[in-house]
Amino acid sequence: MKSAAQARTRWQVGLTGGIGSGKSTLARLLQSHGADLIDADAISRSTTAPAGAAIPAIAQTFGPEFITPDGALDRQRMRDHVFAQPEARHALERIVHPLVGAEIQRQAANCHSPCIVFDVPLLVESPHWRSRLDRVLVVDCSSATQVRRVQQRSGWAVETIEAVMRHQSTRLQRLRAADAVVHNDADDMAALQASAEKLAHRFGL
Repeated sequence: MKSAAQARTRWQVGLTGGIGSGKSTLARLLQSHGADLIDADAISRSTTAPAGAAIPAIAQTFGPEFITPDGALDRQRMRDHVFAQPEARHALERIVHPLVGAEIQRQAANCHSPCIVFDVPLLVESPHWRSRLDRVLVVDCSSATQVRRVQQRSGWAVETIEAVMRHQSTRLQRLRAADAVVHNDADDMAALQASAEKLAHRFGL
């Protein structure tokens, strides 16, 4: 007999965590259990890829020097720019966020799984997400673990990683927003897989 939680027709679950937390890995594991996955970060990257929907407005707002020869956003140049000028971040968000929001809605309308997982790096920072979600799931680890993983994965300088972290919600803010927390300080894929299996069962997958 299914529990009340399992009997729900459709779960809408927001998944978030700081850079290097393992959030995207957990998202893929939940997808492997049958969840529909909507990756807000991947959608955002697509809008700034070559010929992406955001490119014309970015070039007009920031100048053609922020566009690479192949027609994509120059991410490193923009990253340096928004760290130096916070208002530039808001200007970029005003271009990209509406495009991302529209694509998220389009993808969600085509989902059929009992659980939609919205992988949203800046979920806690946004005032719009909480009201549309049934649960907020946070993948948590220490700041030192975040830095180590991003260095290993992307080769970024510590200063760059810490700058990104400063522009995200704090660990405490994310934990306060969570309905459920997956602790992921250890690089233990088996433990993460076990967490994903429990969550899949909880959300009727």
